[in-house]
Amino acid sequence: MSNKDDYTTSFVVQQSAEEVFAAITDPRAWWSEDIDGHTDRLGAIFYYHFRDIHRGTFKITELVPGTKVAWHVVQNYFNFVEDKTEWTGTDVVFEIMPTGAGTELRFTHVGLNPAEECYDVCHDSWGFYLRASLRNLIVNGVGEPNKGEANANPTVVPQAVNGSVGTTASAAAA
Repeated sequence: MSNKDDYTTSFVVQQSAEEVFAAITDPRAWWSEDIDGHTDRLGAIFYYHFRDIHRGTFKITELVPGTKVAWHVVQNYFNFVEDKTEWTGTDVVFEIMPTGAGTELRFTHVGLNPAEECYDVCHDSWGFYLRASLRNLIVNGVGEPNKGEANANPTVVPQAVNGSVGTTASAAAA
């Protein structure tokens, strides 16, 4: 359940709700080329990777064409905060609504709030990926995702083991 402190942003475009939905479900075109797995199927698991800075496992929990997309963060790793698992258990929600001015996309990261250590960095990053990259993908057909890395393995999420960080394969079940 969302609260008023969860990170939220929105914008309006002239494109249809179906075009907005199609762009959201293709995060390789606006977020990162280093995503492994299906991103357009209900119940699917996908893996995100950005250098050795951020890795995550996401499950698609809602997929309503032209209306809503939601991802549950099954597992997450950040290398730049004390609690390496911030985001684990949070939800990333995209709501699509027709308006008099076009189509509104409202994004909420449920559980990402100012109390989280990563909030400032995550706020700024989501701001770019949503209001710049995703919006450009919807409007112009070209997003600005992180470029893929050679030898990247987005399915491996480092985990704390006895106080140190090791790597283990991500579980595909949530």
